[in-house]
Amino acid sequence: MYKIIDPLAPDLPDVAQFIETLNTLPQHPLAEVRSLFAQPGDLTLARAPGRLDVMGGIADYSGSLVLQLPLQEATLVALQRREEPVLRVVSLGAEENNRAVDFEMPLADFAPDDRPIDYPSAQAYFKQRHSSRHWAAYVAGTFLVLMRERGVTFSGGATILVSSTVPEGKGVSSSAALEVATMQAVAAAFGLEIEAREMALLCQMVENLVVGAPCGVMDQMTASCGQANRLLALFCQPAELQDMVALPDELAVWGIDSGIRHAVSGADYGSVRVGTFMGYRIMAELAGFPASPQAAGPVQVDDAVWRGYLANVTPAAFEQHYRGRLPQHLKGEEFLSDYSNTTDQVTQVDSSRIYAVRTPTGHPVYEHFRVSAFAELLSGCLNQRGMHLLGELMYQSHASYSACGLGSDGTDRLVELVRAAGPDQGLFGAKITGGGSGGTVAVLGRQGAAAAIEAVAAQYAAETGHQPHIFAGSSLGAAAFGTRQLKAG
Repeated sequence: MYKIIDPLAPDLPDVAQFIETLNTLPQHPLAEVRSLFAQPGDLTLARAPGRLDVMGGIADYSGSLVLQLPLQEATLVALQRREEPVLRVVSLGAEENNRAVDFEMPLADFAPDDRPIDYPSAQAYFKQRHSSRHWAAYVAGTFLVLMRERGVTFSGGATILVSSTVPEGKGVSSSAALEVATMQAVAAAFGLEIEAREMALLCQMVENLVVGAPCGVMDQMTASCGQANRLLALFCQPAELQDMVALPDELAVWGIDSGIRHAVSGADYGSVRVGTFMGYRIMAELAGFPASPQAAGPVQVDDAVWRGYLANVTPAAFEQHYRGRLPQHLKGEEFLSDYSNTTDQVTQVDSSRIYAVRTPTGHPVYEHFRVSAFAELLSGCLNQRGMHLLGELMYQSHASYSACGLGSDGTDRLVELVRAAGPDQGLFGAKITGGGSGGTVAVLGRQGAAAAIEAVAAQYAAETGHQPHIFAGSSLGAAAFGTRQLKAG
């Protein structure tokens, strides 16, 4: 039986449930699970929550302020060190998502000649595995990033159990929760000192460079640095934490799942990001900023005005000087011929593809303004009019997502249902979250408006046949939770 070594450590209901699961592993129907912790030894337990993108979303990679709420739903990881330099991982519930339950690899695969392999090789390594085990890149990738970025040498391996209540494919960052919980456990078990912000940045590298998903950093920062019932305010230039923003007592935030699967690695998200960076590159040329094309890789732009971030362009300047001079669409081949490349480190321009440019480029310019106004309203003396304005800012953000091509029928309908219920039912605003193209809608309403949220979900279920998951409640991030040491006996 596993027990927390420090009995005074405060814990959450999902932690107690996870420990109960650990103690019943020998009775699990799957042999891969039953045998996981057959060897004696203490366990290190870490926890990281999912997140609800209240404002900011896809503007994070363009330097915007973002406001994120850590969710009650979380991923838990139990790690046991082992002498053999082998990594073995079991993911509970994987079969429900058509994934293989277990994964195993020798850590020598990451350093065949005593030097860590490069990230493109790591991506190829996991792509060669059957797609049902590609999920393991989020876990195993933490080891490679620590090898490459922190110079860590792992003398032994690890056995890892993953259990999560963060639903996959719903735009609430199940991937970041998995990365952060894993790295937190690895750091504690192997005696590594990594502060919360750095951990988030390292986990972003896992997703960008090992998994190959071009996400911004807001997801990992929320999973690592979040505080319960507070909006994490992150100024993404590149990742500057600001004071947490408290929701007034009379307001609450919920999430409603559309049932349409979201994937940050999907083509829509990636093409919008590419188009955004194409737009920045064109604007930098129009502004006269010197550019230095490289033989391979991104262009370097000497930009002392916007510092490389579209969020630093004011809406007025964009409208007056740049919007009308940006192409609505541009073929990759033509862009590469005229501008060599973008400044983005994690995406590539496909020469054969036609990209939307003007609208994706404008999104972070306007979104940063909206998020800043949202935060200012929350920090002031909020009256009824102010609550209406908060909702309008969310509706504007949602419309901008849709204009970029990142909307969906399901999320649009949920937003329409929230708007129809309106302030009379205690609901002020709603928007799609995260990378868009499905996933979850964030809703702002009065504290106590849970019945109105349930009515929206019921109406959506009646129309679509999908019963939405409702996200309600918040919990602390991985750094605030720390880790728990579990002793068998």
